[in-house]
Amino acid sequence: MHHSYRIFSRAARLALVGLLGLSTWSAAMAADGGETHKNPLSPSWTQANVPKNFTLAAVGDLIITEAISSRMKRTSPELLKLLQSADVSFGNFEGTAADLRKFGGYPEALSGGGWLLSSPYVPADLRAMGFNMVGRANNHTTDWGVAGMRSTDKLLDEAGIVHAGTGQTLAQARAPQIMSIPAGRVSLVATASRFEANARAIDPLGQIPGRPGVSALRTTRYVLVSPQRLAQLAAIRDAQPPGSVRDTVFAADARTHTVTLFGTKYRASTQVGDGMEFSFTMDERDRKELIRNVRQGKQSADFAIATMHTHEPGNYSAVPPDFMVQFAHETIDNGADAFIGHGPHQLRGIEIYKGKPIFYSLGNFFFMDNTWQPITRDEYEAAHVEPGSMTDAEFTETLRIEGVFKDSLWFESVIAVSRYDEQGRLQEVRLHPIELNWNGARDADRGIPRTAPPAVAQRILERLQKLSQPFGTRIEIQGGVGIIRGGA
Repeated sequence: MHHSYRIFSRAARLALVGLLGLSTWSAAMAADGGETHKNPLSPSWTQANVPKNFTLAAVGDLIITEAISSRMKRTSPELLKLLQSADVSFGNFEGTAADLRKFGGYPEALSGGGWLLSSPYVPADLRAMGFNMVGRANNHTTDWGVAGMRSTDKLLDEAGIVHAGTGQTLAQARAPQIMSIPAGRVSLVATASRFEANARAIDPLGQIPGRPGVSALRTTRYVLVSPQRLAQLAAIRDAQPPGSVRDTVFAADARTHTVTLFGTKYRASTQVGDGMEFSFTMDERDRKELIRNVRQGKQSADFAIATMHTHEPGNYSAVPPDFMVQFAHETIDNGADAFIGHGPHQLRGIEIYKGKPIFYSLGNFFFMDNTWQPITRDEYEAAHVEPGSMTDAEFTETLRIEGVFKDSLWFESVIAVSRYDEQGRLQEVRLHPIELNWNGARDADRGIPRTAPPAVAQRILERLQKLSQPFGTRIEIQGGVGIIRGGA
């Protein structure tokens, strides 16, 4: 029924309230798109309700192969103390936890760039380190299929780690997950803009069952070029052999003033000069449903976290994509007390928006790519290496030396510890630099975090200062720790 409200003016809808009641009023407001709703709840739902000095410790990706908490306790007890002393310790679990001797699944034909596999003991080990909340929506969630996703989620449940971003249906994957701790109830909504095509969850329809998978935020990328270059691209599009471009593509391009060439969409911009830029639009259905779940999460809890896994505009970019900034702001507008980004494996800037922290990427906390084994046949074939011609360890080291992640940039990050007052007002963020044994003595040590040496810590924090400057965020450096004060 509520779709019919679109034909009425807002004044007319106001008149309907007295006739149809409050519940219908909420539906009428939903017809406006959800953001301009008249919320019937007390405005206090937007505030947090936590003890003074409530702390959130946040890190980026957890790419971890084995249980190593005993080692961390011996080599980096100060890092574990940061995680274990926080009320909430969050990371993004990227991969599959399963015992291949008992596992009934198999590696999917599509992976997130590699078939990441963790020991089944890893979830309990993460809990021992202090992690009590993780995101699960990312491009590696279904490397080992739905069976792998279910195995991982089950092991996280058994370990007592609350997780969000996966489910047997899209509604389950998008739903806020609630963790009850002495400091209060904490909600988490997780999504991924970077995911494999076969990983997206969907809801049932009629007799068609739902599909398990991840909470996906679909986006469309536009390449912005000068008007002159757009005309050249249009000429190339039009010169293709007859029948190779659908008439609907020509019609859509004419309607939207775009050029679609070999699957890429181009738009004209007078701001890019001779260069080009990327711009993204979000799928409106995905965006609205995710924002509604963030709002629901805060209304059901005392503190709310929103998190996103994204690689756009590319892993080499230290600047977040435009849609991510918009989405992060919207989550905070709808009750989130922190927004945590991860995915590109390197640090991106920090913004304080309406007194709440936005971490556009916290890089890696664990990045144990050199002990990632066993290796699938697909991985060997993709690298044009004959299986059995070298050990798995030699293969992963060859990938590191010759591959994308050979530089120290990917092995330097921070643990961000945010402290709040009773109503969720940010008091400070402390940024503790970590270094993941990039140049360690042994290959098997690479990807395991330790407190960064002073010179490395200074470099990490100075890079974060520069990355955060465009957002108006000031980071002080004191004693090898970065500090963002108050809501500045």
